[in-house]
Amino acid sequence: MKKYLALILALCMVFALCACGAKEEAPAAAPAAPAAPAEEAAAPAEAEAWAPDGPVTMIVSYKAGNGTDVTARILAQYAEKYIGQTIVIENVDGGSGSIGWSQLADSKPDGMTIGFMNLPNFNSSIVKELGTYTTADFTAICNHVTETSLVIVRADDDRFNSIEDLVAYAKENDTVASTNGAQASNHIGAQAFAVSAGFKYIDLPQGNTADELLSLLGGEADWCVAKVADIAGRTDVKVLAAFAPERVAEYPDAPTLAECGYYDQWLGSSRCVVAPAGVTAEMVEFYEQAFKATMEDPEYLEAASEFATDFKTSEETAALIEQQQAFTEGLSEGFWFE
Repeated sequence: MKKYLALILALCMVFALCACGAKEEAPAAAPAAPAAPAEEAAAPAEAEAWAPDGPVTMIVSYKAGNGTDVTARILAQYAEKYIGQTIVIENVDGGSGSIGWSQLADSKPDGMTIGFMNLPNFNSSIVKELGTYTTADFTAICNHVTETSLVIVRADDDRFNSIEDLVAYAKENDTVASTNGAQASNHIGAQAFAVSAGFKYIDLPQGNTADELLSLLGGEADWCVAKVADIAGRTDVKVLAAFAPERVAEYPDAPTLAECGYYDQWLGSSRCVVAPAGVTAEMVEFYEQAFKATMEDPEYLEAASEFATDFKTSEETAALIEQQQAFTEGLSEGFWFE
């Protein structure tokens, strides 16, 4: 009996040892979660709107101190907070503006170079073939300033205290009118005035308005045509008349040429901001909105109080450029003195 119990005890010990030596099986892995339906997949992040990533070059096709340069610098100063970058004015003078416009047309259309286009000087440069560009080589962004033309003389010139004094003198004597270039905006104005008043004059083209005014003030010229912004704050000239259907606010005592029986249409210049052709719609929209905000900024408006800010959209500005092109081409025959 004792042997039988010992045998049973030995067998139990063997079974226990076998159980202890066996390896435990690893638990089964959890089943993989089913793939999310396509419509529940995370949407990709939206691309950021375009903005310049460094200093922006603004080409002004005239020398420093010119009316365009003055207004451009005020715009640039207050636009920097809306553009988020420094705006560097680059004056590229020469060829009645054509050298600067050629450089702008040839610039890379990456949104980092923009510039000013002066109408109708720009259009006249195309008519005269001063450059190889056309209106198609530029993309309009917005209009900045619209300026009325004025007939002016030196403030100390006692011969001319009214527009009638100038007309009467010019019909009896040769007069010299300095202009900002042959068939440029101020030459167009001088011609329109002289034709309507019935006299001829000697044209003295200077290539830009700053030099035109120096020529007048230096006594080389008797009179000239310039825009309101060109003489803002100056006391060394006097305004005899304005090319407008109504008197301009800046010079309410000066009659319009129409009042005096002479040229009866508005005449002046628009200063537009443009870019090289090929810039994207996003670039145009960025600058258009930035400059619009600038031109509505109270601090800008105070600084720009001496000239006529006139914001126009990119679409309106593009139409204006083409309208001025047609106007300038229409002056090619029967308008200029031989």
